[in-house]
Amino acid sequence: MKTTIIVQNLKCGGCAKTITSKISELDEISNLSVDVESSMVSFMHEDVNVALLVKDKLKALGYPSIDSANSMAAKAISFASCVSGKMSK
Repeated sequence: MKTTIIVQNLKCGGCAKTITSKISELDEISNLSVDVESSMVSFMHEDVNVALLVKDKLKALGYPSIDSANSMAAKAISFASCVSGKMSK
């Protein structure tokens, strides 16, 4: 099944690169795409628990879903994730 999660703090290609890199580490997902303009992360999976795992991992990276609180800490973490994405090759 396909899941799309709308996230907060997704601002640029560096953010998208970090999200793509970290979420791609999960074996249970495929066809991952990150749309910066719409702040959407989409992917295919078989188990609904995988979608929850992705949502939790996004939050840990500083990109909480729109139905979650966007704390100052989340914003700071997303900034660090963004910088990391911009600096990685």
